[in-house]
Amino acid sequence: MNTEELLDYDDVGDALREGRSLRPARGYRFLLAQGDLNFLSRQVSDPVPLGRQLLEAGALDPQDGYSLFAILPSGDFEDVRLNEPFDLREHGAERFVAFLTDRDFKLTLNDDELRWGKPVISGAVLYSLAKPGEGEGVFLEVPGGEDRQIEHGELIDLAEPGIERFITAPKRPPTFEIIVNSRPRTVNDDTVTFEQIVHLAFPGQHEPNVVFSMTYRHAASTPHAGELGAGGSVDVKKKGTVFNVTRTVQS
Repeated sequence: MNTEELLDYDDVGDALREGRSLRPARGYRFLLAQGDLNFLSRQVSDPVPLGRQLLEAGALDPQDGYSLFAILPSGDFEDVRLNEPFDLREHGAERFVAFLTDRDFKLTLNDDELRWGKPVISGAVLYSLAKPGEGEGVFLEVPGGEDRQIEHGELIDLAEPGIERFITAPKRPPTFEIIVNSRPRTVNDDTVTFEQIVHLAFPGQHEPNVVFSMTYRHAASTPHAGELGAGGSVDVKKKGTVFNVTRTVQS
């Protein structure tokens, strides 16, 4: 492929979600946050940049003493050394966090006080520390509200005011928030069927001459958007998969 045929950029996150390799391009986009969860899109020209080049792409000076971590799909943190190459094609990491701090951040886990050296902690780390039993999960206590179940790949900001308190407790049945004909709906499985969505859109019995058609977008499965027919199914995201269902009466 010659220079004229190169893409302007390829997105690391898109490649991961689509299960493909990075394409030859003039630039490669990734997400970078500085000490929080405010991830911004950044770009490097090399798919195997040095750690310092990832920082510089975010207008951060490596000489200021930053530590850089890649967040793996599992939620684990991988140390990115500033003077060593990091292959964006192989590590499966889209998100990076740069820390400039010598603080310890306090949290409690089942009433035990812990100190964590970064202002962000992942669900994977919490599960590793808590070692919940079978059927248990890790929850963030919400004073005056419902405790929030933490997912393995989730990131929690410890820099918010107060001390975050985590506990282990029996898991709740999973829920998935979808949109059907502009109305929010909740399902308990990550796979939904054509017939299930029709029932959510138009509850009740239907005459034999009624025909339904359906489109979807932002799905977890591939393709992420398209048409769904009778007997078909699609995998939905934890939140945000959209369905549009139309009803036609045939004469």
